[in-house]
Amino acid sequence: MTDLDVKSIACLPLLLSGVIIGVVQFLDKQDDSIYSEQDMTVLERFSKIMAMFFEVSRSNEILGEEFDRLQEKYRQRYTIVGESQGIRKCIAHSEKVSNSKAAILITGDSGTGKELFAHLIHDRSLRQTKPFVSISCGALPASILERELFGHEKGAFTGADSLKIGLFEAADGGTLFLDEIGEMPLAMQVKLLRVIQEEAFLRLGSTNLTEVDVRIISATNQDLDKMVAEGRFRQDLYYRVNVINIHLPALRDRKEDIPDLVNFFIRKHTPEGEKPKKLQKGLTSFLEGYHWPGNIRQLENALERAIVLEDGDELTPDAFAFESTQQPIEINVGSTLKDASDSFRKSFIASTLQSTKGNRTQAAKILEVQRSYLSRLIKELGIS
Repeated sequence: MTDLDVKSIACLPLLLSGVIIGVVQFLDKQDDSIYSEQDMTVLERFSKIMAMFFEVSRSNEILGEEFDRLQEKYRQRYTIVGESQGIRKCIAHSEKVSNSKAAILITGDSGTGKELFAHLIHDRSLRQTKPFVSISCGALPASILERELFGHEKGAFTGADSLKIGLFEAADGGTLFLDEIGEMPLAMQVKLLRVIQEEAFLRLGSTNLTEVDVRIISATNQDLDKMVAEGRFRQDLYYRVNVINIHLPALRDRKEDIPDLVNFFIRKHTPEGEKPKKLQKGLTSFLEGYHWPGNIRQLENALERAIVLEDGDELTPDAFAFESTQQPIEINVGSTLKDASDSFRKSFIASTLQSTKGNRTQAAKILEVQRSYLSRLIKELGIS
């Protein structure tokens, strides 16, 4: 205190919820100066303000760390990995059309990343700060799908105990992603077409139109041109949702991306605090030799399972439950079209089940069908 020439000193704790988080010290250099009771009252108030300031600062730091963590989680979930010409072309096309309000149809096999590209388009658009809402059109019966999309008024039907906001209304100003649009029942296709044309809809039980500004992005793994020709998909709706088409390549057509995808998924699924597993020599070639019927989703699931089950420090081919080369499908000359189709479906589903070690839930996810439908196919096709 000699160096500071201090004549008197007061120390007060920084308290929060009865816990001391620090100490604040007050120094006085005036001669014959003693802190009065009034001084101490002021200093106590000051110390409380200081304690609150440090708590806010610490809370902001925690919130910042949580924000960074969530951003990294979002980045990992929606990152598009690959440098192949085909995938870079799709990315460039998506970014080019992102600010247009035109409806986009994303096509490609199951598991190629259609929802990832829908997010990319939304995140690059002027709507990026608005909601991104998605729904699987093939996962729900027509009556429930209608309620989900348009909502309902209280008392609209038995059990409608309160107002429900539909997904169109929830996505107002943003993007509505209609996954598996080829599975949408024809009756619902008519109603969807009307909303797209009028940019307004009726909640179930309401007579008042609700206007919405929504960008529609749809996705399908089906041949909609064929479905239109067969009368299973409305031609007028097809033209409305397919203003811009982005077709995603299958993983078998971009195998040069497999090494980058493998490294990305290993980092993503390695438990926090653990060292990522290495790849045994030749494993990359082994993975490139497989035909990946479930595409990127199947590759990710296979790697996640291998990371969990492999006891050593490196991943080996033994951790993957499939052959490295595609088995040919035998079809007898003279077979009917139905026989050929059944043979292909049987082989395709059996291969997917093999990759999931018989787990029907995972297989249904890879194939983008309901588990109940997959079980019915397994029974009908005689898959053991």
